[in-house]
Amino acid sequence: MMEDKKSFRKVSKRQNPSPQKKVSQVEKKNIPRYDDEVKRACEVLRKGGVILYPTDTVWGIGCDATNEQAVQRVYDIKHRADSKTMLMLVDNDAKVSLYVKDVPDVAWDLIELSEKPLTIIYDNARNLAPNVVASDGSVGIRVTREAFSSQLCYRFGKAIVSTSANISGEPTPRTFSEISDEILEAVDYVVKCRRGEKKPTKPSSIIRLSAKGEIQIIRE
Repeated sequence: MMEDKKSFRKVSKRQNPSPQKKVSQVEKKNIPRYDDEVKRACEVLRKGGVILYPTDTVWGIGCDATNEQAVQRVYDIKHRADSKTMLMLVDNDAKVSLYVKDVPDVAWDLIELSEKPLTIIYDNARNLAPNVVASDGSVGIRVTREAFSSQLCYRFGKAIVSTSANISGEPTPRTFSEISDEILEAVDYVVKCRRGEKKPTKPSSIIRLSAKGEIQIIRE
């Protein structure tokens, strides 16, 4: 993965939103509802299970990001070394501060103004399974605005791992039909929403945001 060495610092006047006061994307938008599938997926996640689900980018393998054993199962399913950490999803920006100590002010503007899915790698992760946090203490988090994954994160109440639905080293499936039988059979539950979509999807943009607010582009 190529990294853009350009970085800059920006000071934002926007304050850190409160997790208690922030209104969920699910509540404030007129979006499709997936109550039954969300309920089933949440039941699996709460039992420490692994799901396959649609996100705001590609289909993802997911689990409770605070459950170390569940996270390890995802690594095992992907045949991936746990030194290569995975990102996670939350349903609104207020929840980022639950998992990152001292979120830089500029993060709130980046999340709000981004026109496409944006994963931000933050320093000083907390309240997460240790094997989902990089050796330098960083973690990748994305606020999803896609209907199903947003509702799932909201109802589950915790961050959910989201990693591409492929064996490590193989191409990332761009549609549900491209996901291998090995992945489909390895997870505990395959969500029934959006399986028939034909339009190829792609991964998110990724930036690294230092504790001082310095931005480094990882993937545009």
